[in-house]
Amino acid sequence: MKITVDEAKCCGAGQCVLIAPEVFDQREEDGIVLLLDAEPADAHHAAVHEAATVCPAAAIRLNETA
Repeated sequence: MKITVDEAKCCGAGQCVLIAPEVFDQREEDGIVLLLDAEPADAHHAAVHEAATVCPAAAIRLNETA
C-alpha cells in the first residue's frame, strides 16, 4: 500500500490522526494532514482504509498495488 495526501484538499478535521496516529499527524499551525508513513506496515492497513473512508475532504488516496 502506498498513501498520498492532497494537502490542498485537507480541511484539518483530524479524523485520520485519531484513527491511524502511526501514519498521520497534523501541522501545529493549521491542522493540515502530515503523512508520517507513506508505505505503512500491513498491521496499519485497516486503520488507513478507515481513515481514508471517513476523511470529509477525500484528501487521502490509497494505491493498493504499490
